[in-house]
Amino acid sequence: MSSSFPPVSAREAVRVFRSAGFEVLPDRGVGSHIVMHKAGWSAILTVPNHKELKRGTLRRLIRDAGMSVDEFVARLRA
Repeated sequence: MSSSFPPVSAREAVRVFRSAGFEVLPDRGVGSHIVMHKAGWSAILTVPNHKELKRGTLRRLIRDAGMSVDEFVARLRA
């Protein structure tokens, strides 16, 4: 299991979460955060719109999305 991952921007993270079925909420995706939701999923992802996300923040987002770090990294590289 991979314990680390490369630096990831908000744009890259949003792309990966979209590939997992999440969508940006258009009325809430403006400003310093990007809000995402997945139909049938209780969690709402709030991605800080930064050039590089902090590792702890990214890990929380990955966990809230129901993904593993390995799955996230695989989708990131795809």
